[in-house]
Amino acid sequence: MSHAEHLQNPYTRGIADFVSTLHYDAIPTPVIDRIKLLILDSLGCAIFGTELPWSRILIDTLGRLDTTPACAAWGTGRRVSAPHAALINGTLIQSFELDDVHRVGVLHVGAVTLPAVLALAELNPAMTGRDFLTACVAGYEIGPRVGMCMGQEHIAQGWHSGATVGVFSAAAGAAAALKLSAEQTVHALGIAGTQASGLMAAQFGAMVKRMHAGRASQSGLYGALLAQDGFTGIMDVFENPYGGFCSTFSRSTDRFDLTKLTAGLGERFETERIALKFFSCVGSNHTTLDALRNMQARHPFGVDDVERIIVQGSRVTVDHVGWKYVPQGLVSAQLNLPYCVATLLLDGDVFVDQFTEEKVTDAQRMRVSQLVEVVEDPAITARGSVYRHMVHVKVRLRDGTELDETVETPRGSEHSFASAEDVIAKFRKLASRRLAASQVEQIVERVMLADKMGSATELVNLLVNVPKSTR
Repeated sequence: MSHAEHLQNPYTRGIADFVSTLHYDAIPTPVIDRIKLLILDSLGCAIFGTELPWSRILIDTLGRLDTTPACAAWGTGRRVSAPHAALINGTLIQSFELDDVHRVGVLHVGAVTLPAVLALAELNPAMTGRDFLTACVAGYEIGPRVGMCMGQEHIAQGWHSGATVGVFSAAAGAAAALKLSAEQTVHALGIAGTQASGLMAAQFGAMVKRMHAGRASQSGLYGALLAQDGFTGIMDVFENPYGGFCSTFSRSTDRFDLTKLTAGLGERFETERIALKFFSCVGSNHTTLDALRNMQARHPFGVDDVERIIVQGSRVTVDHVGWKYVPQGLVSAQLNLPYCVATLLLDGDVFVDQFTEEKVTDAQRMRVSQLVEVVEDPAITARGSVYRHMVHVKVRLRDGTELDETVETPRGSEHSFASAEDVIAKFRKLASRRLAASQVEQIVERVMLADKMGSATELVNLLVNVPKSTR
């Protein structure tokens, strides 16, 4: 018997069967409505990110190396090859901690899926709007399931899930966009999976953290394109007990659950469990910020009134965002919970205008951050990854008043998803900083009516246009 006939790959094959047979008409209307809003949100994040320092360095460096005019670096007027476009555009979406997140799967899904799919739309103008949406749903469904399979220990042991888990969202979306067979999709997943890598230490001030999603999108794109031409990958990339994705990226076999890869696939859509951000910082911080806003609404207080703030959360919250704040750049500031709490108390918001190089080293912010202590609540940790962002916040004011608030999920979460009007308003707020108002509105229209597009290039062409202010 051949090696393939000896394989035990029911989960890899199950994913491949789903991706290769997914059709637009099989996707529930609420999922189509949701994917449009998620796509629009990601595009807004990317367009805003075009002028950030790390984005400029990446675009300029790759632009010098790659003069292929195949695909757009969105909102910049620049063009590069498809793999480099995926790398740039994924980095742009993740460039300022504004993009979506599947909280249980611990994955920023749009940043890894959308760049690969839209790169293929440029290579294949025959891709219709419905084909485009279908490919996006395929990618948005698979990555979160891989994250759910791996559990919160994956990120707790130092792997950045966007960079590791994200390759499978990209590969699935790209495979669906190319309409690969199930066999080809198995190989696409196997090629992508062996490229997975990314270290959580990048969160401590390194620009490279922004690039993790783009690199994952690029890896998934490579996987699908190579598989299309007969290149082979690891056929049991999830199941293999030696060197498989799950066995390698987890300390022990009891730390991951393969059944979550395909449980409810095609019946329960994880796309509807993807949350959006309305604070410009890592998702782990949002519940604390919401808790403070809720307390201020009940009992108004300002920064000068605060004596002490204690945040009780999961072990992941403590490790991921709860360290003592020391200035190490914007990335570190956006991930650090004490800094974000100080920012909310001082500025009343935690959005894009609150994060500048000057504010990262601001003495007052550093002083206020020292009032915040983040500690583990074993009871929250024990509730598992579904509640990993849950916090119980206690505030003691200088007049002796004590306030407390428990928040399980933040606003914009899958449990209280934002309205279409809120998502469109966020897109306008971000995109209008870089693009003309007419272009912004055209992008909104194309995304919200994406199923009516004869070719997905109708959307891509709007992203290619030179912005109102260019370098």
